[in-house]
Amino acid sequence: MDLVSQRDKDLFENFFVLELANNHWGRLDRGLKIIRDHAAIVRFNNIKAAIKLQFRDVDAFIHPSYKGSSEQRYIKKTEDTKLSREDFARMVEEVKYLGCIPMATPFDEASVDLCVEFDMPIIKIASSDMNDWVLIEKIASTRRPTIVSTGGASEKDLDDLVHFFEKRDIPLSINHCVSLYPSEDSELELDQIDYLKARYPSHVIGLSTHEYHDWHSSMLISYGKGARTWERHVDINYEGVPVSSYCSLPEQCDAWFKAFHKAKEMCGGHSSSRRVISKKEIEYLDALVRGAYAKTDLEPGYVLTKESFEKDFYLAIPLLKGQLSCREVMNGEKLVSGIRANEPLTINHIDGPYSENQSLKNLILNRGL
Repeated sequence: MDLVSQRDKDLFENFFVLELANNHWGRLDRGLKIIRDHAAIVRFNNIKAAIKLQFRDVDAFIHPSYKGSSEQRYIKKTEDTKLSREDFARMVEEVKYLGCIPMATPFDEASVDLCVEFDMPIIKIASSDMNDWVLIEKIASTRRPTIVSTGGASEKDLDDLVHFFEKRDIPLSINHCVSLYPSEDSELELDQIDYLKARYPSHVIGLSTHEYHDWHSSMLISYGKGARTWERHVDINYEGVPVSSYCSLPEQCDAWFKAFHKAKEMCGGHSSSRRVISKKEIEYLDALVRGAYAKTDLEPGYVLTKESFEKDFYLAIPLLKGQLSCREVMNGEKLVSGIRANEPLTINHIDGPYSENQSLKNLILNRGL
């Protein structure tokens, strides 16, 4: 694995991003409570998580002619949720204090500078900015690890962005994302995780999701498909302020994290090599294997061949300790001691590789009833 992809893996593997929705309505106290309530769930579930803010230089972000407009929802919300640099600094401090990773989505170049000022370890590129090369180049100039949400990007958009970051040796994680708020289950397109993994194999692939019916199914499916970083908007029930349906409350994030641990447990973590077979499983399978039994009395010196074995032995359960089974191929071995009808053929009855190889002999002696 090359250097960039290894750093991607180290940074983004099993990593969660919790984004404070709607800039917590421009309220510092609400933002701090969201951080505290969700950080507690993160700690309780032993999750590696970032709490992500949204940065905009509001005064420069909106054209002067449209400032104060109530007709444009995005403009009005941006102005209504404006926060000061001091407010952001206080929230970043709280995120760090509570053991989470501070992170931000900058929507303009001045906000990228704010990410650097606050020493954000990771920067996010929003789906809406996949073609904003002025902003992308500014983000890349910081050389900080980056996560991008794909949203409605074309394949060429994706290829261009991935190549841009690869050429600069900057770690990049790629999140499948459907930019519908909220998303119905039928709109999630989780097979896109397979597409992204196949197209960009040296990058960690994730899921940025906005569904709202349950917090288990997409986690189980996305983990099984190979997603290793996840993002959701988060909020809290606080002072009667309505919560958007695509946002996750602390108890819903708790269910989400538990689904992650269950998916990880069930998938087992062996995707690039054959798994190690447990002793418990081996013992269970050994109990189902047929052992070799003599049909008639046989004298020492009897030579086992394929033909003579079929004539003078039969296979039946149970398999006993030390008994030879249907798994062993016998051709040319001799009986070193006699055997009576219906007695098991054991490792001690024959010469040859099964009795001469000590590790193989021990395996046969220790399996079965």
